[in-house]
Amino acid sequence: MACAVALPLAVASAGPAGDEDRTVVRAPARESVRSAPRDEDAKARPAAPSSSPLLLGLGLATAVRCGPELTSPDGIEAQTCVLTQGDDTWARTYYRNVTGGALDSVLSLMGPGGRTVQMKCSVGADDEPGMCETPREHSRGEPSAYTAVAEFAGQAANGPLLLRSGSNSSEATGS
Repeated sequence: MACAVALPLAVASAGPAGDEDRTVVRAPARESVRSAPRDEDAKARPAAPSSSPLLLGLGLATAVRCGPELTSPDGIEAQTCVLTQGDDTWARTYYRNVTGGALDSVLSLMGPGGRTVQMKCSVGADDEPGMCETPREHSRGEPSAYTAVAEFAGQAANGPLLLRSGSNSSEATGS
């Protein structure tokens, strides 16, 4: 009997072959599970719709506006986005550095009224996908009024610009 229970558990916990480097993240268990509605619940008034169009049942939705995925001839790949969640807006760039050397990057979020937030990011030479983002700021105006730009350059002082990626750009700038 013990083997009949232990064997399926061992197989289920092993996971698919080739997944040894992956981490499994599970959602936390719900504190209570409710079965089918009772008769008195059916007579209750339906819940009023939420006043916020940003609620999707999982919390605040995040609006994402990204430019195209770009690749420079020098070996940097990037995509830059403007994100908005509730009253907050911020910029994020996703990148992969296959240049073989470490790079410097500056991510800028430009908003209404000439406001700009910049974040300097170090991009390692490890050929792994990475991400850099600006701090969140209280939104001023419509999300479409924000633009993000990421610039990747060599680490030497005044190193050459290798790639410029924007949230609404359609072409790469670089050497």
